[in-house]
Amino acid sequence: MNATTARGALLAAFACVLVGGSFTANSVLADYPYAGGQFLRYGLACLLLVPWAGKGAAGRLRALAPRQWVRLALLAAVGMVGFNLAVIAAERTAEPAVPGVFVGCAPVVVAVLVPLLDGSRPGQAVLYGALLVAVGAFTVQGWGRTNGAGIAFSVCALAGEVGFAVLAVPVLLPLGPRLLSATVCAVAALESAVVAVASDGTGWLRRPDGVEAAALLWQAVVVTVVGFVCWYMGMQRIGAERATLFSGLIPVAAACTAPLVGTGSYGLAQAAGSALVCLGVALGSGALTRAESGRATPPAASFRGNGRPQRRGYAASDMPE
Repeated sequence: MNATTARGALLAAFACVLVGGSFTANSVLADYPYAGGQFLRYGLACLLLVPWAGKGAAGRLRALAPRQWVRLALLAAVGMVGFNLAVIAAERTAEPAVPGVFVGCAPVVVAVLVPLLDGSRPGQAVLYGALLVAVGAFTVQGWGRTNGAGIAFSVCALAGEVGFAVLAVPVLLPLGPRLLSATVCAVAALESAVVAVASDGTGWLRRPDGVEAAALLWQAVVVTVVGFVCWYMGMQRIGAERATLFSGLIPVAAACTAPLVGTGSYGLAQAAGSALVCLGVALGSGALTRAESGRATPPAASFRGNGRPQRRGYAASDMPE
């Protein structure tokens, strides 16, 4: 594993650990209007990200084609607003482990889907690693009670997790991680406001109390601003397939932090599942293989998701961050 790949892996892992550790924040927002809370979260995150978007941000946005704006809207709707709504809807009739298990299958879906969209075959190492990650995530979380609606919404949550990675691939290169994060947060805030008004009417937004405000700040600043930028910086360096492997760390981080707040325990099953996730990530990301001397893969070559070079002639120095 060369330096670029190692840095990308660390960034993707850090982002997923932040998401996994944020479940406590979600638990204290149960009484706050959901869509209104998402509006505050993504709106604040956008305001914080805009000054950090880099030089020429306006020009890069103007250069986007209409189809790329449609993709950004779908990314926000499916991978952000839709994903969160699907998880909440699934947990109304299913135990939280059920959508967690489905979302844990995202690495397998991405490992197959990204190469197929690119006209190639899935890489065996990434696919085997993704299968280990999915089994490990299931072992960590177990399975809970559910019904048909719970399974259906869990499948929607899986689609949202996959979309968050796959839909970003063609727009990550021209925008870069910071501008992409700021843009999708702005779009997600607008979409959340529309959903909130449609579902909650005039009560879609209220002043949060101290605990709710702290949870929303954590979600906006740590999980969204830091987490999104780290995630897309990691994906920029190692590709969507390998980056999504690290989503298996989300249930591991949640299982490790649950005992700290008294919402769960960490036992033998969690330890075994964590080991499987780590093994799958190491196998699929290439950490178990030595990088060939003098043949480090440039960031632009790993962007497409399968590690194959770009056809459009971008160099590593052309890639905005």
